Amino acid sequence: MPRLRVRLRELYHGKSPGAVRFRLWIIAIDVLLIAFFIASPFLRDYPAYLVVDYAVALLVAVEIGARALADASLRTFFRRFSVWVDLFVLLTLLFPLWLFNLAFLRVLRLWSLAHSELFWTTIGRRYDDTRVEDVTKSLATLVTFVFVTTGFVYAGFARTHPGLDGYVDALYFTVTTLTTTGFGDITLPGTWGKLLTIVIMISGITLFVRFAQTLMRPYKVRFACETCGLMRHEPDAVHCKACGALLAIPNED
Repeated sequence: MPRLRVRLRELYHGKSPGAVRFRLWIIAIDVLLIAFFIASPFLRDYPAYLVVDYAVALLVAVEIGARALADASLRTFFRRFSVWVDLFVLLTLLFPLWLFNLAFLRVLRLWSLAHSELFWTTIGRRYDDTRVEDVTKSLATLVTFVFVTTGFVYAGFARTHPGLDGYVDALYFTVTTLTTTGFGDITLPGTWGKLLTIVIMISGITLFVRFAQTLMRPYKVRFACETCGLMRHEPDAVHCKACGALLAIPNED
């Protein structure tokens, strides 16, 4: 076990070509799993769906266990929100028939991947702590919200309410609602339906504004001021705009 933990730490946190290739494979598999989660509503009627579901569960369980062994402390590992997201995804994979109505939360794996250190130290290492990272995380959060909300609407209202006959209808309702377009051809019934619609609109506007801010706001680098702790500064800043302390922001020039 100690040798296994050392080897896994080298693969997950090392900088050797072998370690980088290993993490690239992990990320590629993650992307395929996310695609499977998004496509799951269209695949549930196929006989082989449960076989693939349990195979994915085994894969996710092995990956979570490997990450836990590679971490410096199990206590710190299980304090991370992304780990609990992955554990919940695993639970829905292990009990797909009992937790059918919660399967849409598997798409949270997209948010977990986009915010993971593994992703940004491997594929995104050139863009770590830059505007690209901020934009990518904001976009991943927005896309995750769209598909999670679509899954919630599909699980709660599809096939029991006129107009919501399938997953595409739920996706259409979600997008038109969070963009406040509101054609009115599909509406959710009752008080809970109205409250859900309000939540989708408010959350959608907030996420769109956040995404627009990351695209439009002036670019700033992350560099902690030793005096006041301010994290973001202009790339050519000499003094901290909050406290006036002298900065020494590294650059490539």
